Amino acid sequence: MDISEGIRITDLCLKIGGTLVVGDVHIGYEEALNKQGFMVPRVQFPQMMERMKNILEKEKPQRIILIGDLKHEFGTISNQEWRETLKFLDLLTKYTSDIILIRGNHDTILEPITRKRRITLVDAYTKGDVLFVHGDAKPDNIPETIKTIVIGHEHPAVTLDDGMRRETFKCFLKGEYKGRTLIVLPSFFLATHGTDVLTEELLSPMLGRIGDMEVFVISDGEILPFGTVARIRRKLPG
Repeated sequence: MDISEGIRITDLCLKIGGTLVVGDVHIGYEEALNKQGFMVPRVQFPQMMERMKNILEKEKPQRIILIGDLKHEFGTISNQEWRETLKFLDLLTKYTSDIILIRGNHDTILEPITRKRRITLVDAYTKGDVLFVHGDAKPDNIPETIKTIVIGHEHPAVTLDDGMRRETFKCFLKGEYKGRTLIVLPSFFLATHGTDVLTEELLSPMLGRIGDMEVFVISDGEILPFGTVARIRRKLPG
């Protein structure tokens, strides 16, 4: 499904021409929880790898952009992050050597990993009239040629309730930022859905007019347009 002109949703990713854009991956989340005393099983990485492989097989991208927060820990690289981040990057490089990694707020210590695989690490990336940034801060000096901004960081999701069943889904958001089209990717992290944009406090300072943003829900491989955040809120029971 096209979310904007020339920009297509494919599973939890975007496809723009020959470029595949992947949201926050947060490798190492389970080990971080284990260190805090939470005994969560480490099952999400194999599931994520399988899902990513299926997308790569289908799309066969010429370039891959990782929109930030490849790993989870802020001030260190955990054992899980070392092993699994390299495995994830190795999977991507089987399909293309052109990989751009945008630095997220969780990627304060990432260079030792990216150097091993010679991955480009940048704060922002521009392709044609599209600007890619993580989304944890407002971008400075946006060129006039930019028509679309793509971000991650927020991990958008919506909880839908019909009075009988209540379920949370990852989603894409589409709105406007300083006269440009703004597209927000869901996280590629499968252990949690993310931030419920209907009720929870937002993370990104770029999402000021959340009520006007369009919601595209991802459910069992389907892409479902649900209208604006404000419209969904009006339909919630109570």
